[in-house]
Amino acid sequence: MENENNYSILFIEDDIDIRQNYTNVLKKSFSNVYEAGNGLEAYELYLEKKPDIMIIDVDLPHMNGLDFLKKVRKNDLNTKAILLTSYSDKKTLLDASTLKLTDYLIKPVRRQDLKESLNNAIDELKNYKVISMRRFELNDNYYWSFLENEVYYVNKQINFTSKEKDLLALLFENAGNGKALTSYEEILYSLWDDYNEYTLSSLKTMMTNIRKKLPKNTIRNEYGIGYKIG
Repeated sequence: MENENNYSILFIEDDIDIRQNYTNVLKKSFSNVYEAGNGLEAYELYLEKKPDIMIIDVDLPHMNGLDFLKKVRKNDLNTKAILLTSYSDKKTLLDASTLKLTDYLIKPVRRQDLKESLNNAIDELKNYKVISMRRFELNDNYYWSFLENEVYYVNKQINFTSKEKDLLALLFENAGNGKALTSYEEILYSLWDDYNEYTLSSLKTMMTNIRKKLPKNTIRNEYGIGYKIG
């Protein structure tokens, strides 16, 4: 594989020899490779590191791989998951099929098969993003609720003024619909029905206040054009 420095991997396997063998191989192509030996440790690492790709053994101590991935999928549909298992029974396959897998590999896994699965995961990361109809996930456990037009940190609501929420709703609606950038013109006519130096100054002041309440780089400025999420 070509070096994919921009992507990070969490490899979850309780057999230390298998885990070390594969992580050593993965480190040749990926700069950030994390490893865990059980489901609880894996979930803590997932929250801390936010990996792009997870390679998950089903048979894990403390919390098995399917339960771990179900926990992740409650709020995250975008991290790519490759499942490794010794089982090929229908129940395991059925449970796994609901978890938005990139691939499902039966152990022992050939390196070529894993390589192909990783290439598929990278292709998905480059070309697709899943947007929940209910919420838009941000960094540091913040999220935007489309149903309530509110920002939450974990389950605590972050206070914004009515106009600040109108601005956020516009930005997140556009981001959720695949529109990367929201122009100053669209924002000003939506919030103030006018585009002039006064409304533009008001927008910039409002954005300064909004950014103070959100994780760093949640909203980015395209100089002279507008704003985008992330």
